[in-house]
Amino acid sequence: MARILIIDDDDALRGIIVKSLTFAGHQVQQTDDGRKGVAMFRADPTELVITDMVMPGQEGMETIKILHKEYPDLKIIAMSGGLEGSELYLELTKRLGAAYTLTKPFTLQQLKEAIEIVMGTQPPPAAGGK
Repeated sequence: MARILIIDDDDALRGIIVKSLTFAGHQVQQTDDGRKGVAMFRADPTELVITDMVMPGQEGMETIKILHKEYPDLKIIAMSGGLEGSELYLELTKRLGAAYTLTKPFTLQQLKEAIEIVMGTQPPPAAGGK
């Protein structure tokens, strides 16, 4: 199982993700802001970072940009939704270093599949994968 850092300012969603991934056997750290997330990662690196795009403080794009520059092999999943332009934000994150994107709302099963794909434990989908 993987060591994962979740960065999302939505306490309820972050809590559900943390509980689900912990139950699945992952070691999970969490924070509500990109700046805090970068600091946490530098202090105790994880194998995977899952970050929201729109957050107060430091947003996901800046977080991905910093982490990818400092740790080019780090696996990152970007997630966003509910706002106009979310798809564009997510597409841009791939150029900044995100390995996979998820559009909110997504199911816990979709999240688990994304983690498996990014971590290399499941082959990518034949068509329509992100």
